[in-house]
Amino acid sequence: MAFRLITLNLNGIRSAANKGFVEWATQAGADCMGVQEVKAQAADLADRFETVAGMPGYFHFAEKKGYSGVGLYSRKTPSSVVVGLGDAFFDAEGRYVEARYDTPKRQLSIISCYFPSGSSGEDRQAAKFRFLDVLYPHLLALAAEREFILVGDVNIAHQEIDLKNWRSNQKNSGFLPEERAWMTRLLTEAGLVDVYRRLQPDASDACYTWWSNRGQAYANNVGWRLDYHLATPALAAKARVATIYKGEKFSDHAPLTIDYDFKL
Repeated sequence: MAFRLITLNLNGIRSAANKGFVEWATQAGADCMGVQEVKAQAADLADRFETVAGMPGYFHFAEKKGYSGVGLYSRKTPSSVVVGLGDAFFDAEGRYVEARYDTPKRQLSIISCYFPSGSSGEDRQAAKFRFLDVLYPHLLALAAEREFILVGDVNIAHQEIDLKNWRSNQKNSGFLPEERAWMTRLLTEAGLVDVYRRLQPDASDACYTWWSNRGQAYANNVGWRLDYHLATPALAAKARVATIYKGEKFSDHAPLTIDYDFKL
């Protein structure tokens, strides 16, 4: 395969590194790797995580220490990097980094994005809805001018097969009707493609990428599919193989790897 793209919510890069993340990444063979919830500042990454698996990283850090933050590691040097969405509130939370690989014949981006969680209360759920309102037109405009793949923790399970206990979660953040409708709109009106579902349309228990730390959720595979590759149609059509790694556990999320038949 010509291009291997990984996404992983680290739940803290230093914590994940203590559990073997860097060693795993070194042998994973990625060309690009989007990471979310870095939970670190630039000084914390210096001389340790600025480069992982031979790939230099590009980051959007949160202003608040130990919170949020996204990164994108890339074997090929981007022609430019866009940090943030241009929204002061969400840019302060470190949620978006976009690497652009432009040539005279092609404009292509790889994006690492971390959607807010609304599970901590009404204020954060309202912030999540505002984020969706900001992101949708941004992605629509981006798709009109370039090909891209957005990877990240979307914090939305789109369909009933995307979580174990969908009946009891219909009023919980991550599976609210409004969130699911937003995702449907993104995949229909905006024309983006849920790449994992293109490759694995019927996967249920095997599709989960996040498990609560409560109880025995991981041991019993009571999970949710929250991590995505969302791509413009031409790039999505080049996806060939999707893998969710469930060997070592670096985080409460599992890495999602998709191989594409193209080169940057």
